[in-house]
Amino acid sequence: MPLKVVVGAGATGVPTALLLAEAGHRVRLVSRRGTGPDHPGVETVRADATDTAALIGIARGAQTLYNCAMPPYDRWPELWPPLAGSLLAAASRTGADYVMVGNAYGYGPVDGPMTEDLPLAATTAKGRVRARMWQDAKAANDAGRVRATEVRAHDFLGPGAVSYYSLTVQPAVLAGADATFFPADLDAPHSWTYTVDTARTAVAAGESEASWGRAWHVPSTADVSLRRLTGILAEAAGTGPALVAMTQERFAALAQADPVVAEVAEMLYMVERPAVLDSAETRGLLGVAATPLADVVAEIVAHRGGAG
Repeated sequence: MPLKVVVGAGATGVPTALLLAEAGHRVRLVSRRGTGPDHPGVETVRADATDTAALIGIARGAQTLYNCAMPPYDRWPELWPPLAGSLLAAASRTGADYVMVGNAYGYGPVDGPMTEDLPLAATTAKGRVRARMWQDAKAANDAGRVRATEVRAHDFLGPGAVSYYSLTVQPAVLAGADATFFPADLDAPHSWTYTVDTARTAVAAGESEASWGRAWHVPSTADVSLRRLTGILAEAAGTGPALVAMTQERFAALAQADPVVAEVAEMLYMVERPAVLDSAETRGLLGVAATPLADVVAEIVAHRGGAG
């Protein structure tokens, strides 16, 4: 049974590990806390993935290394470069294929649907970090040092998901309270990514010979506005809260008090305009289809009171 190593035991790393184990692979799930699901095919490992020597030892003999890690949002420019560099080095040194789970930050502001062939023209600090991670992996791929690919998601949905929406609006809707979102166009269409679909895309990309040296978009569970999504979630939950966008003044006050909210400021362009991922190539070439929104919302409601 091939060995697969997954770094990151969060909302995408855990389902990635489970999908691989259920397909018959041996899986090592690596995180700082050494946590993970109770599954006979998943070995949990406590380690700091920035320790390249340790990670090489963990990944030795692995067929594929999956980067599902996520440093604290307000410390990306500080923490992502050494972590990403360690993962890429470990893949290169062990001969493991390298699958990155990323997002759309690297594109910068885009008019129209985002396709995988768009240039990485990030205008923000976090966007430039994500872009450089892929550029470094792509350069290593093109030089023959590793086979690398990236799957890119958009706004996450699902139990345990971490996104602007899941941390602000979703808990209020499930509790029946009025919800306030960041300054945004509440009626602009957005792509919503189910966390398990991200895992399914990562697994499919890691098994396909067509994957290497390019990126893939995770098929979206829906392309709907914040207002429409909130209405669908409220109906499923049996609640009826109002959704409003906070003023710029209120947002500025919150940002002064909360370093994580402060980091949202540079990314507000993503909620102030349409933001839609085109995933036709993933669906056509990797054979991954999105989970219907109704199923995702039903799962969220069933887990109300839990994380995400």
